[in-house]
Amino acid sequence: MGTPEFSVPVLDALVAAGHEIACVYCQPPRPAGRGKKERLTPVHTRALALGLAVRHPSSLKSAGEQAGFAALDADVAVVVAYGLILPQAILDMPRHGCLNIHASLLPRWRGAAPIHRAIMAGDAETGVCIMQMEAGLDTGPVLMREATGIRPDDTTGSLHDRLSAIGAALIVRSLDRLDTLTPVPQPDAGTTYADKIDKAEAQIDWTRPAAMIDRQIRGLSPFPGAWTTVRGERVKLLASRLAGGQGAPGTVLDGALTVACGQGAVQITRAQRAGKGAQEIDGLLRGWALPPGTVLGD
Repeated sequence: MGTPEFSVPVLDALVAAGHEIACVYCQPPRPAGRGKKERLTPVHTRALALGLAVRHPSSLKSAGEQAGFAALDADVAVVVAYGLILPQAILDMPRHGCLNIHASLLPRWRGAAPIHRAIMAGDAETGVCIMQMEAGLDTGPVLMREATGIRPDDTTGSLHDRLSAIGAALIVRSLDRLDTLTPVPQPDAGTTYADKIDKAEAQIDWTRPAAMIDRQIRGLSPFPGAWTTVRGERVKLLASRLAGGQGAPGTVLDGALTVACGQGAVQITRAQRAGKGAQEIDGLLRGWALPPGTVLGD
């Protein structure tokens, strides 16, 4: 049970490990693109390529959907970024319950956007937990966990891919040892919630400290993308690093797009102008002069 790109490596790993996939559940196709044609989700597309049965109900609350799920006679349900609430009846149906692959070190960052929030908060590490699902929001006991450090150049995009691969390997190991693993209840201490990203968080306030702006840029990359204005044009900033220098907040300090913040400075290393593709900063500056003294966010 999964929907976006994050879930695809998990499906591939389960198939490669020889598990029988009774059915793949994902969210329904959604209108997308200029023509608003219905587009299959990444998991749906991959499942069809693998020759697997796919179901995409808009809800699992009806008696009919629950009867269909029960008829699968599943040993276990593997859930990863599915996007639908599982009613208690569904949680209780598989013999070994429902196992969730969650991209944080629970109980830190329960909820919708754990990868974004870990970077934006400046966490030194994150990871993946295999959790036995229960009715609460990411509150179930943990069967296995694996940590990974958050690098100074990590974006949500790069960390997303790393955690997806970790989750795929970890669920296979968990299923191999399912009869011997002991579920460990989550401690009450250290609980935090990863609220869904609000687009209002994406606008850069250059009066904030450089460390916070750097984490904002990397944490919101590639989506929704932190942004600022340059001569009235909205520009997404997709990668950055801390840099030396100081000046009035928002002022370009050199020819490499180092920008002064409230404290310190950041160098922008990847950006995207409106209506154009993302570019490394050298390429962007070759076609767009932003000399020292240019003020961003004006």
